[in-house]
Amino acid sequence: MSKRSELLDFALLGLLHDGPAHGYELRRRLNEALGAFRALSYGTLYPALAGLLDRGLIAQSTAVGPTSGSSRTTGRNRIVYAITAAGKEAFDEAARRTDAAAYEDDGFGVRLAFFGRTESDVRLRILEGRRSRVEEQLETVRANATRNRERMDSWTSALQRHGEDSTEREVRWLTELIDAERRHPTDPGPQP
Repeated sequence: MSKRSELLDFALLGLLHDGPAHGYELRRRLNEALGAFRALSYGTLYPALAGLLDRGLIAQSTAVGPTSGSSRTTGRNRIVYAITAAGKEAFDEAARRTDAAAYEDDGFGVRLAFFGRTESDVRLRILEGRRSRVEEQLETVRANATRNRERMDSWTSALQRHGEDSTEREVRWLTELIDAERRHPTDPGPQP
């Protein structure tokens, strides 16, 4: 299974942890909340759901659904997906993993979205791993800028500075999250 498929399975199980949902709702929530899946097609979603069904991690039922944007029922049946006990166990196991995929751009965002269901020590390891990865990226950006400064026009230089500024902001943000996690590991998370 590819890393992206594993990430999608984790995200689907995490969303279904909140309660049953039909495919349209799952796709909408993935597109809106989880940047890694902003362009997720139904051609990717439904095979992923079928795989989770085959493995017994989710179950499906049929319900009569409302028309889009209204509370009126259409008589049209909708398939509703719900997480099973095995799915909750699989989600919990995946949430405890702190491999390199948890620090990567797409993986980190999805993992962060479900930090409310992740143990404090795991959150801390993921945050520290992400910060380390971003600090490495910052050093690379700075080294490339120094090496290529004479050859850059003003637009390229501005873009490079923007990238450096954005990476520095992410390092500061991660440091704030790590400090907050160390001070209050039982808190539900940073304040909005």
